[in-house]
Amino acid sequence: MKGSLRRNPRRLRLLAAAAVPAAVLAAICAGGASSKPTAPNVAVGSAAPHFVAKATKASAFDVSRPLRELAKSAGPLMATGLPAERGPAIVGNKSHSADGALQRELPAPAIPGPLANFEGLSNQDNFNTFGFRVNPPDPNGEVGPNNYVEMINLVFGIYDKSGNLLLGPVDTGTLWSGFPITDCTDPSGDPVVMYDQFTDRWILTQFTSAGPEYWNCVAVSTTSDPTGSYYRYAFSTGLNFPDYPKYSNWTDSYVITTREFGPTVEYGIGVYALEKSKMVDGDPGARDVSFFIDGNDPALLPLVGDGLLPGDVDGKQKPKTDTAIPLVGTQDDGGPYGATFDALNIWDLNVKWRSTPIASLSLNSQLPTAAFDSIFPCAPTSRDCLPQPGITDPSRYLDILSYRQRPTFRLAYRNFKAYETMVTNQSVEALPGVAGVRWYEIRRTGSTYSLYQQGTYAPNDGVHRWMGSIAMDKKGDMGLGYSVVNGIDVFPGIRYTGRLAADAAGQMTLGEGTIINGTGVQTTTNSRWGDYTDMTVDPVDDCTFWYVNEYYTAAGQASSPAGWQTRIASFKLPGC
Repeated sequence: MKGSLRRNPRRLRLLAAAAVPAAVLAAICAGGASSKPTAPNVAVGSAAPHFVAKATKASAFDVSRPLRELAKSAGPLMATGLPAERGPAIVGNKSHSADGALQRELPAPAIPGPLANFEGLSNQDNFNTFGFRVNPPDPNGEVGPNNYVEMINLVFGIYDKSGNLLLGPVDTGTLWSGFPITDCTDPSGDPVVMYDQFTDRWILTQFTSAGPEYWNCVAVSTTSDPTGSYYRYAFSTGLNFPDYPKYSNWTDSYVITTREFGPTVEYGIGVYALEKSKMVDGDPGARDVSFFIDGNDPALLPLVGDGLLPGDVDGKQKPKTDTAIPLVGTQDDGGPYGATFDALNIWDLNVKWRSTPIASLSLNSQLPTAAFDSIFPCAPTSRDCLPQPGITDPSRYLDILSYRQRPTFRLAYRNFKAYETMVTNQSVEALPGVAGVRWYEIRRTGSTYSLYQQGTYAPNDGVHRWMGSIAMDKKGDMGLGYSVVNGIDVFPGIRYTGRLAADAAGQMTLGEGTIINGTGVQTTTNSRWGDYTDMTVDPVDDCTFWYVNEYYTAAGQASSPAGWQTRIASFKLPGC
């Protein structure tokens, strides 16, 4: 089924040039399944408008041969080029506004060193598979009882917990070989992998990019073995391209949020709930309900910006029955979307899978935050931001991506019975010209949300920290991983920090650990970095954090301007 790699001008994310200036003016429903939100009133609380969607069935379904067999029979691919990212022009307040939650102290090292620490996939794997390299990698991965599965643009691999590669690297389209929706067989990018601890299943995903109709391609393992067979589904998003899909695992739904573009000037945020019980059982009649939040509505745009993250459950304690699935976004009063104050915006998604599903989406809360500044002083483009050692050309600085008004993957959720809690983060300009990581803990009691604590981690050492991912263990301790660089002697590398549940609020108290020090730099002029990383928690002990991110070595730099590599590591905080 493999032919040449099909691409489309609406393909947004790989080998991207400068963002295309665009005025987003109108929006359409995704896949004909959504009700277009029409109410301009977005009042918070019980009077908030509900956007109700109709349910549709999967466009296609089948059962794959075991992945270990598909990987052996994968054929060579040919590439025809990858177009640039599309999106609104990034404008905003370029003068720095002081951060209201800044942590400048770097505590004495008390954080344990890595446990596992091994090489993940690299851009060389893309070159070996396709004959070309891509940028950015979009590194993400998930840990299960016996395995770690990593997905990047445009390949994936399956490891044991000691770092032995059991399968791969194989292109992300191979999983879909022979599938009725042939667009799913193309390695299109923005992949996400999840492990569902409640059903002991793996979920591997990617979008399609050929058009004019688009799909979210979702594969659910038929057993606990990630190298085995998969139930394969395709859910249509219609004429809307579902960029930047972010997935989460809830009790009875898999949730997707997207950043969607229509055929002309349409723009908005897609929200999808997938019927988990039927997908796990391999039922061809599995349904989805979908919503489209019109980003061209000036009242809605500040509330969604560049995307929302869905709550992704960690641990064995499920959310209470019938509780809303939280979706979280951020807004910056200095950003380009019209926000008048800095805040977290929290939406409630409610889905009941009945013979006729009942679903609603509403804005629950706007939680004002301590002041932050997401508009970094980048030049000559909005991606040329963070200097690297020995690089004097600013067009080869690294992209901070803070100007995208959205938190960074994941929104990690836990139920502690007395309350529910979520943690997430975003990159900010912590001090003038210094990148830092703003992190948040949001709590929910009943249907009421509150911002329990927040902090901007930016120790006073001249190092930029950004592109983070955060999670919480069963004790309420947090682990935060991120990229590091400076313009003198810190090459692009990977570090982590943490805090214990009883520590002073708003502080990462355990010092800093190193997963790997970089030894090379990226020299591409597209400057892309990320666009996301992934911190997850081991379901076996509910204590051990696993993190994946990208970095550079001198050998990688020498092999390609985009010779990035990824690293997978685990660590555990004291007392868990």
